[in-house]
Amino acid sequence: VLEDLQAAGVTALATHRTALAGYRDSLQSVDPDGLTRPEALAYWINLYNAGALDLAAEANAGGEASVLRVAGGFRRPWAIVAGERLSLDDIEHGKIRRFSDPRIHGGLVCGSASCPTLRYEPFSGSDIDDQLEDQMQTFLSGGGAIRDEAANSLYLSRIFLWYGADFTRPNRMPTLLPARKQAVADALGRWLQPDIEAWRIASGPRVEFQPYDWSLACTIR
Repeated sequence: VLEDLQAAGVTALATHRTALAGYRDSLQSVDPDGLTRPEALAYWINLYNAGALDLAAEANAGGEASVLRVAGGFRRPWAIVAGERLSLDDIEHGKIRRFSDPRIHGGLVCGSASCPTLRYEPFSGSDIDDQLEDQMQTFLSGGGAIRDEAANSLYLSRIFLWYGADFTRPNRMPTLLPARKQAVADALGRWLQPDIEAWRIASGPRVEFQPYDWSLACTIR
């Protein structure tokens, strides 16, 4: 699946829905309560991303330009884990965000142009700390944080508007409380490219959020 996606983009997914369903079924046979904390976090991220890819495949097969055009795509049941029927929203907000690790926002995909890049390998309990660090750095350097020196502005992905409080107050995840723009930028500093972070500290740029492009797409590395 990942090889075809890398070669042909999101259009390749339509031929792999059976494989994605099989992967989901294999994960459904695992009880995440029996996993270590790192293993469980990797488990839930992998399950979510498989569901997001399947949703993108469904949108593409139906001729839709966005996953948002699939009615109830994020709210309808996608998997049954330990007897619990879960939608993608349930998995993200009810499972993944409860691990209080904001770096998950650099690892979750949604089948849209503005979402993070899909990792070429599954997340694993033994490597997830390094994987999530890498995902955050890659997301920010790949367009999630854009420096505009002429306007003295730092343009952040809209993901950091929606989930900024996860970075400023991770111990309260999941939360819907807003976060100040500057506080979000401060929290992201550890993952910014060194030259951008040095400029941000020295120049104190205005922080703005980019529009989000929901066009059907998925990049992989």
